[in-house]
Amino acid sequence: MRKISNIFWLGTKELRSFLHDIVLLSLVIYSFSLAIIAQAQSSSQEVHNASIAIVDEDNSNLSRSIRHAFLAPYFQTPQLIAESEVVPLMNAGRYTFVIDIPPRFEADTLAGRQPEIQLNVDATAMVQAGLGSSYAQQIISREIDAFMSRVEKAHPPVVDLVVRIAFNPNAETGWFTSVMGIINSITMLAIILAGAAIVREREHGTLDHLLVMPLTPFEIAASKIWANGFIIIAAAGFSLYIVVKGVLHVPITGSIPLFLLGTAAYLFFATAIGVFLGTIARSMPQLGLLYLLVYLPLAMLSGSNTPLESMPSWLAAILQISPTVHFVSFAQAILYRGAGFDVVWPEFLIVVLIGGVFLALGLLRFRNMTSTAAM
Repeated sequence: MRKISNIFWLGTKELRSFLHDIVLLSLVIYSFSLAIIAQAQSSSQEVHNASIAIVDEDNSNLSRSIRHAFLAPYFQTPQLIAESEVVPLMNAGRYTFVIDIPPRFEADTLAGRQPEIQLNVDATAMVQAGLGSSYAQQIISREIDAFMSRVEKAHPPVVDLVVRIAFNPNAETGWFTSVMGIINSITMLAIILAGAAIVREREHGTLDHLLVMPLTPFEIAASKIWANGFIIIAAAGFSLYIVVKGVLHVPITGSIPLFLLGTAAYLFFATAIGVFLGTIARSMPQLGLLYLLVYLPLAMLSGSNTPLESMPSWLAAILQISPTVHFVSFAQAILYRGAGFDVVWPEFLIVVLIGGVFLALGLLRFRNMTSTAAM
């Protein structure tokens, strides 16, 4: 009971130190609020309000129907331009797409001569260019098929393919990036806060004071882990309920408390990494450099940005030892697909076991550091 009491009161000291650290406090607030909103609303992967112009050299019913088929919010109102203006306007970045409909396009289509439409794309707008060219092709094909069916009085196809998208029916990027932003912020801040807690004790000289008190290195490290873990879980819960559901209106299908329970299990690993880095770094700038070397591979290879299936098979196999991969997996299962504990408990167990190993290593490193400092 004395150890538990020591860990609790040392943790409250850590919470008070955090509340007086304006930089870290601001970082946590920003990472779980404005950063999530900005990420959800600015990194759109859909075609939206793309600028488009049309060179209509046919001026027929078919060419006009194609022109009027490009609608908001995907495209701006198409502007008619001359063929001689295509290159200057695209070089100036005025239009992302320019469609050139050749003369006698409708007549050649009716005669079965297979005329061609030229689609000019400004590929410097990479996301818009890649998806928008596909959208434009589908729109043009649909209008030509509808025109030919009216002229030839063709019967509609017997079989029609209907695409239904599960969990995100409109394929809105914000629904995905907002939740993934929270997951990445959890990893980022768990490492930074735990590491900064160790470095701060060193820089302020309070670590020596703790070592002369009747405290063990385990009690000191455990207090920092639970205090910083509590801050992150509280901030993540606030972000999901207030920012994601309230401000961004992103539906959360599963149980947020279950996700926070999994987050608590994952924090054994993330805070242990922070403690380990804090024992190596001698100052905050050194901690920042070490953090970049650890966090970037964890985030980029976690599956939050690119699915493991798209990675080389040998790399995907190696990444199974990373708790971050399993954390992202069960977080997506819970928050997107509404999975219960009966579905995600194997990944919970994997995260706890691997996190426990890293926690033991981090505590061992911290004990060795304190033993050296006490000499």
